[in-house]
Amino acid sequence: MNIRTDYSFLFSGLNSTKSSGSSNGMASSFLSDYACIKNGSYLKLMKAYYNKTDADSKSSSISGKTDTSTSTDTTKTLAQIEADADALKESADALLTTGSKSLFQEKDITTTNEDGTSTTARGYDTDAIYKGVKAFVNDYNALLKSVGDANSKTILQQTVNMVNHTAANSRLLSKAGITIQSDNTLSLDETAFKAADMSTVKSLFNGHASYAYKTSASASMIDYTAGREAEKANTYNSYGSYSSNYSSGNIFASYF
Repeated sequence: MNIRTDYSFLFSGLNSTKSSGSSNGMASSFLSDYACIKNGSYLKLMKAYYNKTDADSKSSSISGKTDTSTSTDTTKTLAQIEADADALKESADALLTTGSKSLFQEKDITTTNEDGTSTTARGYDTDAIYKGVKAFVNDYNALLKSVGDANSKTILQQTVNMVNHTAANSRLLSKAGITIQSDNTLSLDETAFKAADMSTVKSLFNGHASYAYKTSASASMIDYTAGREAEKANTYNSYGSYSSNYSSGNIFASYF
């Protein structure tokens, strides 16, 4: 199935490739690190690092210094992707909830007839389910938008996987009033949704084999991948090693 694209660089050429996730190299040798610490270069590096005021800048011309980040994306972009992925996972998980707190738990629904009388029957709370699905659709679209600013191949590939899975469920989604737009975002028609068979909607959004379950998993992977990419913005991590593929000489030289 061909996936319609608007974020051309987002999905172009990625559908048939596996996530690269390639290693960016090992840290510099112990002796080289020790020499830099001993001669005071490490202290200068730390002062320069914590005095940086624009962590998002990728330009090497600012103040004549080269950004030591090896990430292909800015920290601002990655933070937004992580936030949107978390939001999508949360809204998907809300639909996946089972038991007494499930949105798909049948209950007594009272409706008012045209003549003013009330009728109570066992069924789904369509308004509550619509609200949950609407949040899911909004969060899905927000994540696609933020990933559209990304350059990381691993993030893009995880997003392609999510979009492909959505496309594979397009027929069922349309039965629930949800259509896939030309830019791969989702559109939810309230009237069509509330007129749909709620058992079909439940099969899409509730249960371990559902569309929502797979989307939640994809959101988790995008969040994780963005987090790993963000680590590349740190030149020195809590484990006492460099988290980028720069050698110590290149890192220190960029500040002097």
